[in-house]
Amino acid sequence: MIMTTALDTNVLIDLDEGVPHTVEPLVRAIEEAAEKGAIVICGIVYAELFGNAASRALVDEMLRSACISVDFDLRPEVWAHAGAAFGAYAMRRRRSGAGAPRRILADFIIGAHACTVGSLVTRDGAFYRRAFPEMRVIDVRGSA
Repeated sequence: MIMTTALDTNVLIDLDEGVPHTVEPLVRAIEEAAEKGAIVICGIVYAELFGNAASRALVDEMLRSACISVDFDLRPEVWAHAGAAFGAYAMRRRRSGAGAPRRILADFIIGAHACTVGSLVTRDGAFYRRAFPEMRVIDVRGSA
């Protein structure tokens, strides 16, 4: 069965920074996902990568060399799913007395996009599991 896997921004930044204790599980998770199908990021992840990159050319080359495609055209359902998940999160925080949301909408767009492809590789598994329980989350910190 061919499967597409989305990557979270934090995975690509960690991979680029090359911190030894984090790189090995990242590479393993990405290689396992690539064996099953395509690797993709959404436009939000692409934009976030520029915070760590010297140029667009470097980001494009990194993605090209890793065979990672970019999905710039998100369907209306992705935006609606992201908005609904963000709203549910904000409501949970307020009801629990934790106050205003601390997460940004971009996190929810990344998660909603990953739901359309089926799985997400991230180091923020607990958040994505709670916000998107229907999605397969591959947490590079060790809990699949």
